[in-house]
Amino acid sequence: METLIKHKKENQIKEIQGNVCAPAGFMASGMHAGFKKKRKDLALIYSKKLSSTASVYTQNKVKGAPILVTKAHSINGRAQAIICNSGNANTCNANGEEIANEVCVLVGDALKIKKEDVLVASTGVIGQPLSIEPFKNGMSDLVEQLDEEGGSEAAQAILTTDTDIKEYAVEFELENATVRLGGISKGSGMIHPNMATMLGFITTDLAIEPELLQATLKEVVNNTFNMISVDGDTSTNDMVTILANGEAGNQQIQSEAEPDLQVFKEALYLVCKELAIAIAEDGEGASTLITCNVLEAADELQAKAVAKQVISSSLVKTAVYGRDANVGRLLCAIGYSDADFNYHNLDIYLRSENYQSICVCEEGSTVSFDEAKAFEILGTDRLSIDIYLYEGKSQATAWGCDLTYDYIKINSAYRT
Repeated sequence: METLIKHKKENQIKEIQGNVCAPAGFMASGMHAGFKKKRKDLALIYSKKLSSTASVYTQNKVKGAPILVTKAHSINGRAQAIICNSGNANTCNANGEEIANEVCVLVGDALKIKKEDVLVASTGVIGQPLSIEPFKNGMSDLVEQLDEEGGSEAAQAILTTDTDIKEYAVEFELENATVRLGGISKGSGMIHPNMATMLGFITTDLAIEPELLQATLKEVVNNTFNMISVDGDTSTNDMVTILANGEAGNQQIQSEAEPDLQVFKEALYLVCKELAIAIAEDGEGASTLITCNVLEAADELQAKAVAKQVISSSLVKTAVYGRDANVGRLLCAIGYSDADFNYHNLDIYLRSENYQSICVCEEGSTVSFDEAKAFEILGTDRLSIDIYLYEGKSQATAWGCDLTYDYIKINSAYRT
């Protein structure tokens, strides 16, 4: 089951209303620039001061031009703005990097900051030519609309096949400062561990050294965004990026030994987890969020391997959609994971959000169970699959969704 994060002060981290504009010193905007027919499709996130920055990128060998430019601009660990268009991925285009660089120049000129302090992202159709004109025509309005309440507008502008915006924010106490952390994300299809067709933009008013921020983000992403899957496809444009502008006034975190870092890491985990779950729950055509908890594993790697394989299995996903308690599919998925274990020891339980539970496998073998109860549990909006390996004390959680007819409808005509 998902590891619960606790700290000495029970109320140290609390959920608050908001998104990337929750932390002090951040503004955002979103508008329709013409990349899509009607909906908002251009977002801007801006810090009033230069920030520490860190990013984690897709593991796909084919990478979108915006990722290459953002990587180059992030080398010094500093940035001040993020711009993102939706509807066109700017990937596999001969002039893709030229366009992405020109976008950064436009933003830099409009905000009166260095173009190297601008990070760029794109999401949408791959291999479709991208014109600079919508950026040029919309830049003035985009900057003019920047607002401390504009986070939800930006969240809308980065969506593709998503059904709703994804945003989350928290507030936490450090030794000498109150810090806020917020984020927005998008993703619905082409979602698979090691990043997917997803973007995550996170902001905080924490003061932290860039290299430490990078290490912390990477660790947290491995336990959140890299533990979700919708359809097994890893995209070309995915990234999670964070800006930390220091406006909270805390003493800058510079060492892993500092207690404040652990509090920040817990808060970042909570925000990334909620944004990741929102992506899995909003999977294209999905009707059920699947949470796979692997417990009593020999180590975390074993637990993660099993959890990710189960939520990535197309046969498991379709069985959930059909409300079919097919134990064989679960055992099969567990069995072809990269984990080594003795399957004669494992137990499997199906559990609904209201904590109804049923055991469907004991000691590696199917058991007699109430099919009607299993059918009812599988019909929940949020299903948990709890797998006990009985080989140690480690655990891991992965999130996915069922696979429905609507997924095929959406993706069979994606470009049209």
